[in-house]
Amino acid sequence: MQNLFVAGTETTSTIVEWAVAELIRHPDMLKRAQEEMDAVVGRDRLVSESDLPRLTFLNAVIKETFRLHPSTPLSLPRMASEECEVAGYRIPKGTELLVNVWGIARDPALWPDPLEFRPARFLPGGTHADVDVKGGDFGLIPFGAGRRICAGLSWGLRVVTVTAATLVHSFDWELPAGQTPDKLNMEEAFSLLLQRAVPLMVHPVPRLLPSAYQIA
Repeated sequence: MQNLFVAGTETTSTIVEWAVAELIRHPDMLKRAQEEMDAVVGRDRLVSESDLPRLTFLNAVIKETFRLHPSTPLSLPRMASEECEVAGYRIPKGTELLVNVWGIARDPALWPDPLEFRPARFLPGGTHADVDVKGGDFGLIPFGAGRRICAGLSWGLRVVTVTAATLVHSFDWELPAGQTPDKLNMEEAFSLLLQRAVPLMVHPVPRLLPSAYQIA
């Protein structure tokens, strides 16, 4: 259980950091997300889990973040229980296999302009409007798929979405002096997790009514 919670905390914080970084790098998208939350939530309280189903654009941002920056770029190892053939490749029995989640989500045959951060592809009328991250669409499997899908999928997805929504709704974000959004370093550091090579350094500026930040 300890390993489950530690792993879940690390992966969710990584995804949230990528989501906020992408929105800062795209000020027009940040403004759109904030305007959506102002309309749904208002500025007199913090966003809650019950608001999430109505945050269409924010949910598209989260999906696109999972696509472009999956927290685990390679799936956990699996072993072939029987010999089989996949896409013309013979897989002997006992072979250890890893799925390249990162590579699949950047395949231009599946994703037009795969290196571009485009949440609109997941919006109604978009090219991937019906795609989710819950393992049913094999082009986007940040949590894996099938019987061995991540046990923390539902929890992790809720935590990521609520946390990112709260940060985006509650604050404007200022970069250090001399830095501009278009020059924000988005280099990746590959390991077991797909983290940022350079930690995101930003200054939060409250944008809600003072009463919204009070804890009862």
